[in-house]
Amino acid sequence: MASRPPDLQPPSGKRIARSVVIAIVVAAVLLVTAVLPAEYGIDPTGVGRALGLTALRAPSRTIEVKDVIGGNERVRDVPIPAPGEPTPLPNPAVHQPQDTPPQTRTVVLTLGVDQETEIKAVMQEAKVIVYNWQVDRGMVYSDMHGHDPATGGEAFVRYREDQQTAGGSGSLVAPFTGEHGWYWLNVSNEPVTITLSLTGFFDDIRDYGIH
Repeated sequence: MASRPPDLQPPSGKRIARSVVIAIVVAAVLLVTAVLPAEYGIDPTGVGRALGLTALRAPSRTIEVKDVIGGNERVRDVPIPAPGEPTPLPNPAVHQPQDTPPQTRTVVLTLGVDQETEIKAVMQEAKVIVYNWQVDRGMVYSDMHGHDPATGGEAFVRYREDQQTAGGSGSLVAPFTGEHGWYWLNVSNEPVTITLSLTGFFDDIRDYGIH
C-alpha cells in the first residue's frame, strides 16, 4: 500500500515577510561593501578598501609619449617648392637650437655582488643625449627606461633591457619631460665598476645610490 504524502502547508505570511527582509538586508550589505566601492569608488564602511575593491575603480593614469623626431619619412611626399627654395620638413623639431652648449658628465660607480643602483638624466621633452657605458669586468643586468613625474614615478617606459651585458652605447630623444636612464644589477660573482659617459642637453644627473 502506497504511503500518503504529508500535507504541504503554504508558508505563512510572517515567514515570507521575514525572508524578504533578510534578502533586502543582504542586498543592502553587498551594495555598500562591494558594489559601491568596486563600481563607483564609494566606500563608506572601509570594507571595500580592505578587500581591494576600491582599486578596481581607481582612475587610470597614462604617459603621453610624443613622436618628436618622426614624420620626416614623408618628406618625399611634400611638393617641391620653387627652385632655390627648401622643401619644408613635415617635422622641423629634428633641429633644436640651444642657448647653452651641451654638457658632458662622467659617472663611475662600483657594485658589489647582487648590489643595484639607478642613474637618471633629467631631461626636457625632445632633448637629446648620447651615451656610452662600460663594465670593467663581469656582467650586469641593465634596464634603460624613463619615468614621467606626472604619474608619481610609478609608471615607466622601457627603451632597452639586457639580462646580461658588459656595456652599451647609443642616443636618446626624450619622449616626455622626466627622468631617463639606467637601472643596473650586478649579476657577476665579483664586484664590478661601471663607467657612464653622457653628452647632450640634460638638466641634471640623479644618482639613487647603491643598495
